[in-house]
Amino acid sequence: MKTLYIARHAKSSWEYEGINDIDRPLKKRGINDAYLISSVLQKKVACPDVFVASCANRALHTAMIFSYSFNYPLANLKISKSLYSFSDGYLIKTVKALDDSFDSAIIFSHDHGISDFVNKFGNEIVNHVPTCGVIGIKFENNHWKNIKSGKTFLTEFPKNYK
Repeated sequence: MKTLYIARHAKSSWEYEGINDIDRPLKKRGINDAYLISSVLQKKVACPDVFVASCANRALHTAMIFSYSFNYPLANLKISKSLYSFSDGYLIKTVKALDDSFDSAIIFSHDHGISDFVNKFGNEIVNHVPTCGVIGIKFENNHWKNIKSGKTFLTEFPKNYK
């Protein structure tokens, strides 16, 4: 069995002029939400075997906060340039390419790709995954490359704790 957590990066800032999209930082609200949701998850689920983040600053910073909450070594955090995409194609490729020695994984990525992915592979429709939202899906597979459909077992959104 494989367990996947898909996390949308926390709320980012648009206030900086001349900054590239990939470099946008988290807002204070985003930082607070990342600590909140990672703390909630840390009490509910075992630490995922692998953390993989988009190379975008906002996704990477979110992943670092989750790593801290789970006591996951930052040196083991995997950074993926291909996850800096807004379609589910790269997300699917990233998940299916995970090493089978990992039974669980958490992926930090971006909107559109995440919503499409969780609705394609989970068994519950999620209209919109908000910033810092996390969806958990279990797959009855031994190989990541073979995942097709799974069971959505977790939906955690910051608004549920405010």
